[in-house]
Amino acid sequence: MDGITITLNGKAATVPPGISILEAAKRNGIFLPTLCNHPDQRVKANCRVCVVEVEGIRGLVASCSTPVAPGMKITTNSPRVRETVRTIVELILADHPQGCLTCIRSGNCELRQLAAKVGLKDVEGEKTQLNLPLDESTPALVRDPNKCVKCGRCAEVCHHIQGVGILYSHNRSADICVSPEYGKKLSEVACVLCGQCALSCPVGAIHEKDDTDSVWEALADPKKHVVVQVAPAVRVSIAEEFGKPPGEISTGRLVSALRELGFDRVFDTDFAADLTIMEEGHELLKRLETGGALPMLTSCSPGWIKYIEHYYSELIPHVSTCKSPQQMFGALSKTYYANISAIAPENIFVVSVMPCTAKKFEASRPEMNSSGFRDVDAVLTTRELSRMLFQQGVDFERLADGGFDPPLGISTGASAIFGATGGVMEAALRTVYEVATGKTLGRLEFTDVRGMDGVRSSSVSLPDRVLNIAVAHGLSNAKQVLEMIKSGEANFDFIEVMCCPGGCVGGGGQPYGTTNEVRQKRIGALYQIDEAMALRKSHENPAIRKLYEEFLHAPLGEMSHKLLHTGYQSRALYELNR
Repeated sequence: MDGITITLNGKAATVPPGISILEAAKRNGIFLPTLCNHPDQRVKANCRVCVVEVEGIRGLVASCSTPVAPGMKITTNSPRVRETVRTIVELILADHPQGCLTCIRSGNCELRQLAAKVGLKDVEGEKTQLNLPLDESTPALVRDPNKCVKCGRCAEVCHHIQGVGILYSHNRSADICVSPEYGKKLSEVACVLCGQCALSCPVGAIHEKDDTDSVWEALADPKKHVVVQVAPAVRVSIAEEFGKPPGEISTGRLVSALRELGFDRVFDTDFAADLTIMEEGHELLKRLETGGALPMLTSCSPGWIKYIEHYYSELIPHVSTCKSPQQMFGALSKTYYANISAIAPENIFVVSVMPCTAKKFEASRPEMNSSGFRDVDAVLTTRELSRMLFQQGVDFERLADGGFDPPLGISTGASAIFGATGGVMEAALRTVYEVATGKTLGRLEFTDVRGMDGVRSSSVSLPDRVLNIAVAHGLSNAKQVLEMIKSGEANFDFIEVMCCPGGCVGGGGQPYGTTNEVRQKRIGALYQIDEAMALRKSHENPAIRKLYEEFLHAPLGEMSHKLLHTGYQSRALYELNR
């Protein structure tokens, strides 16, 4: 379709018809301030900081919600616009705490950046902020209603992207607030703790519960042997915290950075991801042979597990009994690793670095102690790790590449792609196909399960049947698949579900500024890691083979069931901190 001609600040510009003034300005190199706007969300037009003048229209219009029209004359930088925007931002700040220097978002707060960009030098209006209590009722997230700017981004992602819908905008005008219904705490509603609200919040109104102090304390304790595991998605996102572009592969520098912090051993969650494939793949084959509940649903994503426990508990028998890689690693650290290293398990402190806030909740689940001890002692998000590195004074960019410690640091390409939507499915298929057929795969890439479509499906031929598979990411898409199972429409044998859009690369603990475009770049980097690996199938991992020979003996065996498998429960509304 041909473009239309508009005038932007006195200059003619040709733009596609129907786009917003905000997008038209962006395409022509003109900055317009925004706060409620997010590239992956619907237009809200709540904050009004993007207003512009349009000739023929008396009042200023919100550029994010006003489409361009042929011949439209737009002014974005008039004295009236500048004064209006500064006044709006000043009013927002008058209702906002001023403790910027100690805020968790200090240095990357969108409101603070916005105030600087619009030239706001002082807040002259009356300060109106309230002293509302923090909501620290969950092990994963903290809500500070005093810092909320009523932009609606958290409620939008909760309702329309995740489909959970526990955050709402209440009241009107100056009394608007965003919270769970009736002002309840997050622990009093069916929140899945995915952290997508925190990831989309422009300020510090919702953020992960910080566990860095407990990790510093363990590192300083001479009696503790502190080990760390790193999720696959972290290695393609951590560099963003140090100013590098999205998708930069930083595995070696990440390992060296963790050693700089003082960890006794630096291990890889990818090792446990390979182990998960061995257990989950054999579980699928057993269900196919013995008539177990099908389709089998993956269980690696803790936000997804909490979602099905709350909203579709009747389908729990379909969920794989495998623990997630994080929890498998923790259980092995305090049994297998404790044995081979001759260290008392009570002295081993296991830290996970995860792209996910729900992992904090998962580690706190009371059933996650099959070793006789809590499997994982502390979980850090990507953001928390970066804060620790800054506190330690680690110059991330100048670090030399290091290598993971054996044996729990040896992995394959199949485990690397766990961080991408479709990655668990693809990794599982590489192993399931070869175990079931006894044949070597000619091509390892199952491209049908790749991509960012909400729900994807395909099929794979096994000796005695066709395996029908599906992949969903984001809980709104998961809901579609679950409704298909309930209605009997789902002709699938195996379904991968990831709670967060894009999979773990888009987790709620990832660097701020995560968008679908950024997710795509991180996913591409994980596939690059996979392609560069010498071993790309989980069952070929020599450390996994040795683990079975010396300790577990066989997939789905007695020891595997004790340490690596668990059960899930129906949850109505309940208190998280039991």
